[in-house]
Amino acid sequence: MKQMKQKYKSQNHNKQMNHKNYSPNNIINAELKNYITKNILPRYNTFDGGHNINHIQKVIDESLILAQQFDVNTDMVYAIAAYHDIGIEKSREEHHIVSGEILCADENLKKWFSTEQITIMQQAVEDHRASNKNEPRSIYGKIVAEADRDISLQTILRRTIQFGLKKYPNENFDFQFDRAYQHLVDKYGENGYLKLHLHSQKNERGLIEVRAAIADKEKLRSIANVIMRLMSKCD
Repeated sequence: MKQMKQKYKSQNHNKQMNHKNYSPNNIINAELKNYITKNILPRYNTFDGGHNINHIQKVIDESLILAQQFDVNTDMVYAIAAYHDIGIEKSREEHHIVSGEILCADENLKKWFSTEQITIMQQAVEDHRASNKNEPRSIYGKIVAEADRDISLQTILRRTIQFGLKKYPNENFDFQFDRAYQHLVDKYGENGYLKLHLHSQKNERGLIEVRAAIADKEKLRSIANVIMRLMSKCD
């Protein structure tokens, strides 16, 4: 397999990518894209807001943007991003492992990928989770992990509250906020478990924003209150 080699020096990792001029649909094998679009992506339609089709499409696009910075197989990048959360249909806690198993077991992928490539893809899917204590085993795992880090304060807070309301529907705002705040501290705080492996400018900026919000708990409470009120109007 062609050696994976960065196209530029490490100090340029934070180079800003031009999203407007980037068209990911033009570089993916058409048959592969058609198969995944028809058979894999629709399965996300029943998932929660943090893992639905909109999230998956965003991770696909971000993965392909990041892939431009490295000498990688873009079909592999596309497939990894498309499958990375599919295991939630069987297990949320172990979804990264199950997702890898589903990818590996999909005989159709052998039309486009070698056994070695499928193994790398499975490992990348397994390694994408933010709570993973080990660094992803390949550049493919690092790409999907970085793309999956949608570090936007409003998005993170909304998803966290949504999950809390679903799991604890009878609890009041104080409970939901305290739970959301602790999640932000545990995951995004200075000593949080989230790691950025490629350090994209977008994620670095987002992390600064979230950490600033954590430091101002009362302001964060006000934002959470607005979000919960908007959710109540949508119900």
